[in-house]
Amino acid sequence: MARRLSYSARYPQPAEKLYQAQMQRQYWDDMMEGFQMISPHCEVAEFTADPSVGMRVMLKQTIGRDQLPPLAQTVMMKDMIITREESFGIFHPDDVTAGTYNASIPAGPGSLTGVQELFSTDTGCTIRKTTEVKVFVPFVNHKLEQMMLVNLVDLFRAEAEYAKDWIDKNL
Repeated sequence: MARRLSYSARYPQPAEKLYQAQMQRQYWDDMMEGFQMISPHCEVAEFTADPSVGMRVMLKQTIGRDQLPPLAQTVMMKDMIITREESFGIFHPDDVTAGTYNASIPAGPGSLTGVQELFSTDTGCTIRKTTEVKVFVPFVNHKLEQMMLVNLVDLFRAEAEYAKDWIDKNL
């Protein structure tokens, strides 16, 4: 059975600024450079952005098997290569701007998919992410799903802080 997570990140900047940042390849390149402190093999594999259709980015990150928690090492016999895709559609200043995200691991034991919504608030903006995680390994699936969700919350928090700082420094 899948597990779900709803997470909201609040930003002091307006929604237009956050959208503008994510429409720039440099935003994603700088993020991957920061991830290299954790994993030396991180890259923006693909990036497209056009205000008339939106944005799509594909990120690739390799995490060494020895860096994985012991429970994850029981199902991953090699380094873990994560391919992550994110998208946002056309920006809507007075409404919700919708997007998706997903992550996959070749020969991995599960899937991660989600939808994201960017919208303005009285104090800036919010991105709400709704995630579904499924692990297809009997007996440990619930433990692995929970571990993935906990790590995902940490990732979302770190990325929200990164976005705030990047916008302040670059826009």
